[in-house]
Amino acid sequence: MKIDRRSFLAFVLGGAAGTALSPLPWKLTDDLAIWTQNWPWTPVPQDGEVTYLNSTCTLCPGGCGIRVRKVDERVVNIEGMQGHPVNDGGLCTLGLAGVQLLYGPTRVTSPMKKVNGSWRKISWDAAIAEVVEKLSDLRAKGLPNTVACISESDRGTVAELFNRFLTVYGSPNFIRTPSIQDSYELALYLTQGVPAMAGFDVGNADFILSFGSGFIEGWESPVYMFKANSKLRDHNGRMDQVEPRLSKTAAKSDKWIAINPGTEGALALGLAHVIIKENLYNREFVAAYSSGFEAHKKIVIDGYPPDIVAKITGVDTATITALARDFAGARKPLAICGRGKGKTPGSLQEFLAVHTLNALMGNINKAGGIWAVPEPDYISWPELGMDNVASTGMQQRRVDGAGSDKYPHARYLLNRLPEVINSSQDSPIQMLLVASANPRYTLADSQSVAKAFEKIPLVVSFSSFMDETTVNADMILPNHVYLERYEDVPAARGFPKPIISLAQAVVDPLWNTRHSGDVIIQIAKQLGGPIADAFHWDSYHACLEESLADKWDTLVEKGYWIDEEFVAADWAEAFETESGKFEFTSKEIDALPQYNPLKAKGDETFYPLVLIPYDSMRLTDGYIGSPPFLVKSLEAYILQTNDVLVEVNPTTAKEYGLDDGSVAILRTPKGNARVKVQHYDGIMPGVIAMPRGLGHSAYDKFLAGKGANYNALIDVLEDPASGYDAAWGIRARLAKA
Repeated sequence: MKIDRRSFLAFVLGGAAGTALSPLPWKLTDDLAIWTQNWPWTPVPQDGEVTYLNSTCTLCPGGCGIRVRKVDERVVNIEGMQGHPVNDGGLCTLGLAGVQLLYGPTRVTSPMKKVNGSWRKISWDAAIAEVVEKLSDLRAKGLPNTVACISESDRGTVAELFNRFLTVYGSPNFIRTPSIQDSYELALYLTQGVPAMAGFDVGNADFILSFGSGFIEGWESPVYMFKANSKLRDHNGRMDQVEPRLSKTAAKSDKWIAINPGTEGALALGLAHVIIKENLYNREFVAAYSSGFEAHKKIVIDGYPPDIVAKITGVDTATITALARDFAGARKPLAICGRGKGKTPGSLQEFLAVHTLNALMGNINKAGGIWAVPEPDYISWPELGMDNVASTGMQQRRVDGAGSDKYPHARYLLNRLPEVINSSQDSPIQMLLVASANPRYTLADSQSVAKAFEKIPLVVSFSSFMDETTVNADMILPNHVYLERYEDVPAARGFPKPIISLAQAVVDPLWNTRHSGDVIIQIAKQLGGPIADAFHWDSYHACLEESLADKWDTLVEKGYWIDEEFVAADWAEAFETESGKFEFTSKEIDALPQYNPLKAKGDETFYPLVLIPYDSMRLTDGYIGSPPFLVKSLEAYILQTNDVLVEVNPTTAKEYGLDDGSVAILRTPKGNARVKVQHYDGIMPGVIAMPRGLGHSAYDKFLAGKGANYNALIDVLEDPASGYDAAWGIRARLAKA
């Protein structure tokens, strides 16, 4: 069999991906003796009684069920829970490495206060008293709206407790960290009129057209997507990957379609042009259940013929036409987007362009399609009694601009917060609570984020770990880690059915930490008045049990509750828009059918290259830093000693005199970094790529100081349609060191 160079690359990368995701290497980790004893802070467990407990992994939004093995009271192994609807026995590398997070040296072991730049231990009573004193002072001055909270999630009882606290205190500034959730939720609302989460019935599709979504890199709920992709393959389904770099997902796909970065939305509209012009769309759905199709058709037919789209995207006209026909010819085609793991919201116009492909094929709320999954609604707490201070504070504008006249549909705009603070003489945020988030590392333009946070008089971290935000905070009220606490997990990202999982404490807390839910309840009670009245529970556990109500026993017994009977609403009842139909064009926002590719920031003359990120399952890039097991298992083409490798097409490398393996300086308009050059045929000329998840300044010696943080080199690119950060890359230059 003859294999050309591109096919060889796909074969090698696909094989590597398959090996990384297969059970074989992970079976070798079943015994603690294989790997965790390599770290000096992990002692050998004594012989003792072996027990197993079920819980839920909360290290990412995947919501996987886990089975924890203990020897006496020590956790020695974590594996996937058999029968759990999300992962059914599977588990990703981060989930497998959870033991290292429980016993690792980066844990915060007690409340801490920064005094003259140094951390000092402080009692819980003293720490909470200081926080209450500051909150009382701001409220007495009529400034409750100057308190804000950044949380990784806005769902579940813990997030709701923080949000409830801010509301009754008088601040509208509860802010969720950004991700593709933002764009998908808004896309569903604008086209379908529903407040819902996007679920993807990947396993029952027969053609997945992915615009950069990293199925093998950890997109949405990683293990669910791995298994759904396998199911797709089992019935001979097809998957095509559109992106400028041959990722592992692209290598495992049936076809990799290389595209100029940032132009994916234009390709989606080019495909729509062919589908509409050749009458390949679902005429029943379009005629009876959609609105605005004629306006959409005119813009698509007039503005996005294949020859024009080819010039924008770099994808030739023959490929565009063939891809459109193949997609339309499938019985259950599904188009998805959200680059890599989906950590950034992206362009709303791009999400809408991709989503309308599903509408053209009538594959909405159908088997193998995209489903509108209802928001969790099991939390039913008493209404709040608001005093005048709270009412006045809640009438103030959100500090991030979400919900304003300019951004009426955005719920959270954390990406705008640093600029708002830095452009003000005095910070509009006087006190910031940070729960399960690490914005000083994860937000774009991290230098500006750090500058903004330095202007905030009091930053309180609830982190379990010494991450970048926590190290630079003023007070730490450390949470239990996920294996030490109870918590509801009310969704699995991308999962097509309503599901609630329960994280259960499998060990007693090792250190002087407290559940964040208990801490916020205690703070509320000490503030007194209507704030205390809003928190009638004696403990977080009592709140959790009351909130889950009739689901509690099922959750404790099985570890999850799922609405097995759920079927997304049929077309006649699915749309709550003004027309009562799917809306190809929206009166509420001028986002479609227009489409304007957003250009990467930077002067093309001085920065002739384009830098894009890529994700790896062996690197985390969110609130949780990569444990040693992940860092030590990184491929040599990602990290060598402490140097991160930047992928460069050999043609581009030759043009700039960059040898394979040579040390170079990577510069962007936001910063520079020392890197090594990795020649790679699987990336388009003129484009260079580096991984997300390295360049930490905090945590431990296994992670800190290795590579460079992509977020320190990227700038925010505000989407004019939504206000979200739509940056997909930035202009750059590479020169020999």
